[in-house]
Amino acid sequence: MSRSRRKGRASATRRPPTRRPARRPVRRRQRADDRLIGLLVGAAAVIALVVAVVNWLLAHWWILAVVGVGAVLAVGGWLYQRQQRARWEAARAQGLRYALPQLDALHHTRFEDAVRDLMRRDGCQDAVRVGGRGDLGADVKATDPYGRLWVIQCKHRRNGSAGSAVGTPDLQVLNGTARQVHGADIAVIVTNGRVTAPAVDFAKRQRLHVVDRRTLGVWASGSRPLWELLRAVPPPRRPDDLS
Repeated sequence: MSRSRRKGRASATRRPPTRRPARRPVRRRQRADDRLIGLLVGAAAVIALVVAVVNWLLAHWWILAVVGVGAVLAVGGWLYQRQQRARWEAARAQGLRYALPQLDALHHTRFEDAVRDLMRRDGCQDAVRVGGRGDLGADVKATDPYGRLWVIQCKHRRNGSAGSAVGTPDLQVLNGTARQVHGADIAVIVTNGRVTAPAVDFAKRQRLHVVDRRTLGVWASGSRPLWELLRAVPPPRRPDDLS
């Protein structure tokens, strides 16, 4: 038998490779259909539930009325309490008084809080204590009713007038940051202790204000705002400056 016939028979006996049916696309389509059906069923259930709740509320409309009245009363009570609290805070601030021994006994952070509260008593509603690390010479900042920004540095002395005096270096820190960094209209240093004469002279030359122990005692124990106790305070801002 020739080679050509053998090759022909061998090729004739070979079977073509069987191809597996592509099942993956069918499975993907089936999964997508199942998801779509699930979404439709879920949406139908939600709609049916909403319709049932609406129908039940329409049938029991008095429940909505009771809930509405309760909500109105709750909001009204909250607003009333807030108004009463604001009135009480305003009355407390107007009657705020400190004696020098009280201020001497405070921690230095509480002393800053006291200065902040006194500024609020004077009508500076936005007075805030910012003292701490990185305060850049500003312990209290406040805007008075005339639109002027106050930057206050506090120097508390535990021993009062017997403690170390506030010197020129303290004023230099305030002078270097109050206007340039904080944009102050009025820069003040407040202490319950003493201030050296050179520091007072430096403050006058640099248009800084010093609240020493005597001035602090008048301010804290009375009801006059601080700007009425200081000299050469800048005039109120013009209306166009406030806008």
